[in-house]
Amino acid sequence: MTRADSLVTPSDPPEVVRLAERPPPLGYRTLVVVVLSPLAFALVFACWTLFAVLGLELRRELSLSPLAFAILLAMPLLAGGLASLPAALLARRLGGRRAMLGCLLWICPFLWWIGHADHYAEYLLAGLGLGVGAGALAAGLVHVATLGPARHVGLALGLYGAGMVGAGLGYLLLPLVSQAYGWRLAPLFYLLPVALVAGLLWLFADDADTVGVPPDDPHYRVSDALAAGLRRLRDWTLWRLAITYGFFFGTFVGLALWLPGELAARYALSQQAAALWGLPFPLVVGVGQVVGGALADRHDFRSLRWWVSAFVLACLFLLSYPPFTMQVHGVNGSLTLHYGAPLWGFELLLGLMGLAMGLGLGSLMRLIHRDHGEEMVLVGGLALTLGGLFAALLPPVFVLGSVWTGLGTAGFMFLYAALVLCMLAMLADHARDARR
Repeated sequence: MTRADSLVTPSDPPEVVRLAERPPPLGYRTLVVVVLSPLAFALVFACWTLFAVLGLELRRELSLSPLAFAILLAMPLLAGGLASLPAALLARRLGGRRAMLGCLLWICPFLWWIGHADHYAEYLLAGLGLGVGAGALAAGLVHVATLGPARHVGLALGLYGAGMVGAGLGYLLLPLVSQAYGWRLAPLFYLLPVALVAGLLWLFADDADTVGVPPDDPHYRVSDALAAGLRRLRDWTLWRLAITYGFFFGTFVGLALWLPGELAARYALSQQAAALWGLPFPLVVGVGQVVGGALADRHDFRSLRWWVSAFVLACLFLLSYPPFTMQVHGVNGSLTLHYGAPLWGFELLLGLMGLAMGLGLGSLMRLIHRDHGEEMVLVGGLALTLGGLFAALLPPVFVLGSVWTGLGTAGFMFLYAALVLCMLAMLADHARDARR
């Protein structure tokens, strides 16, 4: 029985019953959740992309090979993917606010360490620490899903996911800080905002009135809940939406890390110019998530994942084409054709693909909340885990693909093949339901 039901008796007039059935208005708690949680997401995401924006300085300072630098980029993503599901279960037990607060405070010493590290192994360990702190993403997801507005939960989840624009924050600010004060001060630049948001969460945010599963069991352990969740994941229905969400999320994170270096190498741009040209991609993904989540509150966009996947597949096909020269022998002589995507064309394709991916991410998270309300923690944590692990795979694959094929667009070819496999899994799932 809900709180509203307990306040209504059978003898009450119809007007009172209708008033009690209305959802509560947006209150202080909801507004705090909608504002502070995306801000925490943005800061954590900015810390995730720290190595990518400082890539030129790190590679020069440590004399890193492309593969060694790719492994450095993958460390936070790997740790973040592995930490997502335990962080979500921990948030379910302790409350999303406490779990987010702990993750934010965890990040601070590793940011300080990056600014003072001297050896490659130190950066790897600091990257792993940042990744564990990225469990705040899963904890914040539980927080928003639990305390967000019931009628606009898709919009709230979309606003939370739009915290991905934190990658754009790093693109915009870190090169300026690096040029003005040196690149070692750039990681320390995040310390004050992270501590400030942690303090705001401590002062103004609340947890649900009842947290924990079960709340009165003193023997409850997250490890036991994780083991039970892993057994529950044998059910294929929990993977349906999580796989597609994991692909889009992982692709966005991988491209956000890879873009500054790729733009600088392909179009001979400076670090600051490459970062600015990479900025539109996370921005359009964030806008797409807000729109997709808001629309999914009103419509069941179950078929939208097919259209979004098909559109992204077409964009990846075009982005996979490397520059080439073709000579055609005609009647009156040879005709030479040259193709090379200009910078504006590359940005246009990337922006359209990012907008479609954002729409898919926003609507998919709303569908996960709608289909798996009781298991939102488990399925949402699974989706972020798959996304983090896929994103950790991408930097080494991009580098090795370029080395083995000699093509700078090998990364887009891999993403194209991965999306084809994802769509085949969706098709097999659809056929299984049709047979039933």
